[in-house]
Parts: sequence; C-alpha cells; structure tokens
Amino acid sequence: MDKRIWSVLVVAIAASGYCDDWYTWRGPNANGISSETGWNPKGAKELWTRELGAGYSTVSVKGDKLYTMGHAEGEDTVYCLDAKTGDKVWDYSYLCETGKFKGPRATPVVDGGNLYTVSRTGQVICFEAASGKVKWEINALDKTGNENVRWGISSSAVIEDDLLLLNIGEAGIALDKNSGKVAWKSKGKHSYATPVVFDHKGKRCAAIFSAPGLQIVEAKTGKEIASYDWTTKYDINGADPLVIEDKIFISSGYKHGAAMLDFSSGKLKRVWENEVMQNQFSSSVYIDGYIYGIDGQAKGKGFLRCIAAKDGSEVWNMRIGFGSIIAADGKLIALGEDGMLYMAEATSKGYSELSKMSTGLAKLCWTPPVLANGIIYCRNDKGTLVAIDVRK
Repeated sequence: MDKRIWSVLVVAIAASGYCDDWYTWRGPNANGISSETGWNPKGAKELWTRELGAGYSTVSVKGDKLYTMGHAEGEDTVYCLDAKTGDKVWDYSYLCETGKFKGPRATPVVDGGNLYTVSRTGQVICFEAASGKVKWEINALDKTGNENVRWGISSSAVIEDDLLLLNIGEAGIALDKNSGKVAWKSKGKHSYATPVVFDHKGKRCAAIFSAPGLQIVEAKTGKEIASYDWTTKYDINGADPLVIEDKIFISSGYKHGAAMLDFSSGKLKRVWENEVMQNQFSSSVYIDGYIYGIDGQAKGKGFLRCIAAKDGSEVWNMRIGFGSIIAADGKLIALGEDGMLYMAEATSKGYSELSKMSTGLAKLCWTPPVLANGIIYCRNDKGTLVAIDVRK
C-alpha cells in the first residue's frame, strides 16, 4: 500500500476512535467498562427515542442490532431494533406476570448467532438473534426446584463455554446453552446480582452474590469453593461483585456497606469493611486503584463516590441522587434516576465534569446506561429508550 494512503488511514482511524459492541450485561468485559475510545461527551445530542413497555432491562448491542425487553398488557416483549435508528427488526411476546415494579429486570445476552433472555418469573429463552426464531425455552425455577425472589429474577444470563449461568439458588445454576438442560444446580435463597466469572490459579470460577452472601463456585461443575456471609435487609444483594486481581469487592444498600475480600488463598478473608459505599443494586466500576459507584438508596439521597480500593477510604463524592454508572476511555458515564446524564473524568483528584445533559426521561431511571459504537442508550422504568449520539 502507498505510504501516503496508509498515513491517511491511520489519521482517519485515530480521529474516529475505536468503537465497541456491548453485547452482554455489564459489557464485553463484564465489569461495566467499555473499550471504546474517541467518543465525544461534549457533543452529546439526542438521536432517537422508542417506547418499549415497562421494565428495567438495559440494551445489548451487536453490530447494527440492539436487543432489549419491555412489558405491556400482561406480556413481556423481546425487541430487536436497528441500533442507529430505533426501527424494529423483530419482536417476540409471551405471557408474564408483572408483580410490583412491572417488567423484566434482566438484559438480553448475545452469544454468536444466539440471543438469551430471562424473565422475572424464570422463563429462559434462546432465540436465533437474526430472526427472532425460538430455539428452546424452559422455566429455570421449575427445572431446578427453586422459588422466586420477592421482586423477581434480575440475574442476566452469563455465558461460560457451553454453559449459561444464573443467580438462582444459593450458589447459582447452570444450563446447557445449546439445549436449556440443567447442567448443575443449587437450592436455596438467591438474590438479584448477576454472576461474575473469573480465573483463579488456572480454574474458572463464578462469584454468585446470593441472599446468604458471596459464594465462589467452580464454573464448570458448580462445586462450592468458598463463601462469605453477607446478609442484607430483604435479602437484597443486588450489585455485582467486582473481581480485582486476587481480591473481590462486594457492596449492598440498606446501611450495610462494602467489603474487600482476599481470595488469594482460595478462601475469602476480609481486608476491610465500612459503610462508605452502599450499592443498593447499582454495580460499581474499578479503574486504576479506585472504585467509582453510586452510594445510596433508590428514591432517596445518592452520591457518586470514589473510594480507594486498598482501604475503602473516601476520596471524593458528588451528590447526583440515586442512579447507575459505567465507564469508557477514562471517563465515567452516570445516569441519575431523574434522567440527568453526567459525564466526567475517571480521576481520583476530584469530580471533574465534562458535560451534563437532560435525557428527557422522567423518573425512574434505574437502568444502567450503555455506550456502544458512539451511542449512549438510556431508559426509564416506563420503557422510554433514548439514544444519545456522542460520535465525533
């Protein structure tokens, strides 16, 4: 290739930044952080809106397709939309109970050519992602002999090799992703967080934050490795654990607080514990030695906080009300439950706002935002989905 043409291509790529899909709960790295670079928080503008029906599912984006869920008139609906226009590609509806706080909680997950969804009542469906054709479906509660939790299943599916992991039962369950058959299971009280899979001394492990506390199991077999007692009011352990090298951070609301646990020995040993960070169900992110998260309760006071991972001490805070947070390219993206979108530097030097905009969404915005391919997606509990363009 001509060197001049190559130089132009390099400059063009550098100018446009790196775009990244977000095809699963908490993003491709399962930690709330996108690898996307070059997006422009100061040029944010609304691109399109779409009504989905009630619920709390966020979106998964793969290429030019977006997947999410909503509820209306006694039915859940799984949507496949054009990610850039919001136009419907396909949808699929099925009967589902509503309960308090209507609608699905889990987020669809794309794996290869398949899409996996989970309802608040335990209905797990595998679709052909391109067409919406159902490949298999089961009720995971019925198949494993577990009861539902008070506010409905919130665990998104986690794909691990040929397994699909869920926070159902005290130490999770696994389904065969190709057939829906139960691969392994546990019984007992589960909670609302999604499993987190990680490597430890050559073994694939899953961190399951259930009602009794943190359970570490062998991902392939469900064999229990370690546990740490952590009971919270209403059995709500709703924020995903954060795996930080050989340590695991957990946090809960209802005046419980947070703890850092050392797992280097294969047992869970407390490093520190305090009440500085109380994640009710909004998961935190870890960047360069610091943990950023939403401390506070839904419909109440809330703070965007930065704490030091080494000892849990507070570094700074910014009152934004309750909300949720993700990160990308050294920047924080926080959505307040009132619909205000905050974009700030991820720095321990203090809250450094890059931009702030109203999404036009009314309360309650409890669903985490998603950044994918230069677009931030935000939704509220009533099911209004807003796409915000932050491409350069």
